Amino acid sequence: MDPYARALLSWWQAHGRRDPQQKPWMVTADQTWPRPDEVLSPYGIWIAEVMLQQTQLQVVLPYWTRWMERFPRFEDLAEAEEQAVLLSWQGLGYYSRARRLKVAAGVLMAMGAGGAEPRGWPSDLEPWLALPGIGRSTAGGILSSAFNSPLAILDGNVRRVLARLQAHPTPPMRAQAQFWLWSEALIAAAPGRARDCNQALMDLGATLCTPRNPSCPRCPWRDHCAAYAAGTPEAYPVTDAPRSLPFSVIGVGVVLNQAGEVLIDQRLNEGLLGGLWEFPGGKQEPGEAITDTIARELQEELAIDVAVDQELITVDHAYSHKKLRFIVHLCRWLSGEPQPLASQQVRWVKPEELGNFPFPAANARIIEALLKSLG
Repeated sequence: MDPYARALLSWWQAHGRRDPQQKPWMVTADQTWPRPDEVLSPYGIWIAEVMLQQTQLQVVLPYWTRWMERFPRFEDLAEAEEQAVLLSWQGLGYYSRARRLKVAAGVLMAMGAGGAEPRGWPSDLEPWLALPGIGRSTAGGILSSAFNSPLAILDGNVRRVLARLQAHPTPPMRAQAQFWLWSEALIAAAPGRARDCNQALMDLGATLCTPRNPSCPRCPWRDHCAAYAAGTPEAYPVTDAPRSLPFSVIGVGVVLNQAGEVLIDQRLNEGLLGGLWEFPGGKQEPGEAITDTIARELQEELAIDVAVDQELITVDHAYSHKKLRFIVHLCRWLSGEPQPLASQQVRWVKPEELGNFPFPAANARIIEALLKSLG
């Protein structure tokens, strides 16, 4: 075995995240880490791999547990209502991932995949790459974890470790082919241990080779790391200059009718938050009072007239591509039957029923403030 692989696996055996409570999708029925010749069910691994895209392990764990309780078999996911899937995903962000999981489950079901035995699942790369939301690294993670297939991965943790190891002078995304070669070389250097090598590489990046304050003295690759030798590990990976994010103010109306019901609408399916529910509103125009924004947007989007009353809450929320400030006012419905002119559908619901609908993360504080105000 190559010295790099041997050092990494030796460290991982002692310090890796191998506890069943840390990665429950990576253990056998008797709650032990699998031997190289053992296989695991791809279903739980697949869900975890997709959840872990853009999200840290400690955040994912409770979501994964609840998901597996709600959809214990992939057939349950394929047959579920999309709203139930989105509700189970609520809070993880990037909701298109949840919708793609459901679509992919349907494709797998049509392929005749699944069953009680892991061997009933596709074990080749191509069928997984054909599924929506599955790229090369995610597919490699699923197959190496489930079947110990000799496939490499290249997620954010792995890119960071490799960039520092080599002191690579450009952003990793500009040198994907080279980084894949390095990751594949590690798998080839440890025959029969692809599962363990990939897990060890991710654990190294997540626990020692962290973005800030890396624990270099404890790293098994310290003596081979070019960035450590140069004394500048935090300078890698090299990044492009950050771009400023556009900022907008959004006026939001929490509209109540005489029965005490609140008006919500469901976003169109396309886009980052497609299919989720929200309180209606829209972007403030230059020089426009926020109360006028709300009244105008509710007329344009729902064809209703409202009286805009006191401010309920202001919520700042940052997405990967923009920053928003939601200024939320309570409103009284005056006239007009709500129409989904810019959405899928609208509903009047009791405030206590809002928890039954999947909302974007920014709306959680709005709902909390509303329920508190209604006391």
